[in-house]
Amino acid sequence: MNRNFKILGLAAAMVFVGSQSFAQAKKAGWVSLFNGKNLKGWHGFNKTGEVKNWEIENGALVCLGTVKGTDTGGDIVSDKQYSNFELAWEWKIDKGSNSGVLYHVVEEPKYEASYLTGPEYQIIDDIGWVPDKLEEWQKTGADYAMHIPNNLKKVMPVGQWNTSRIVFNHGHVEHWLNGKKIVEFTAWDADWNKKKAEGKWKDHPEYGISKIGHIALQDHGHKAYFKNIRIKQL
Repeated sequence: MNRNFKILGLAAAMVFVGSQSFAQAKKAGWVSLFNGKNLKGWHGFNKTGEVKNWEIENGALVCLGTVKGTDTGGDIVSDKQYSNFELAWEWKIDKGSNSGVLYHVVEEPKYEASYLTGPEYQIIDDIGWVPDKLEEWQKTGADYAMHIPNNLKKVMPVGQWNTSRIVFNHGHVEHWLNGKKIVEFTAWDADWNKKKAEGKWKDHPEYGISKIGHIALQDHGHKAYFKNIRIKQL
């Protein structure tokens, strides 16, 4: 482990685990999903071989936004699968960018996109998105197309780093943004099933039903930056 990665890990531990040291955070079960140097531990969704649309810039994992013609043709997913977990990361986007972090993603040839199975923590430029007017369920921090953020949500200006967390614990789900819990719901309860049946996923029975799957970072054709990606299994 090189010195730069030690510093990176310690910074992440201080942000998400209070006053604990990096060693304490590791002992508590936190595992890094990104080493700050390469794409080890990640691969293209439903793909094998070299990933060409993501690269490393100044210790950050960067989506180049070069895959066009499909919403998620360039998504990358974790090699490992997770069920109950706490996921923490830092991110920023360029003006007009759109991305997201998904979980419980299922890789099978019949699924052409990661979002068809995996719930998404939405990341988007709420102010500078120009193609169309955003609904609340499309904005940053939302459980995309299902649950909207509360009034504690505060996003840093475009180009500045944000901190986010997803907690999934036996169906209890939380979204955090910059230290505030902005979304909380129960997967698979009556309200969840109603939202699914009446909304965007009404024709996608496969959406959100898997209890285990990959973590995915979305390539929506825009540039997005991720670092300090860490997970703790619950």
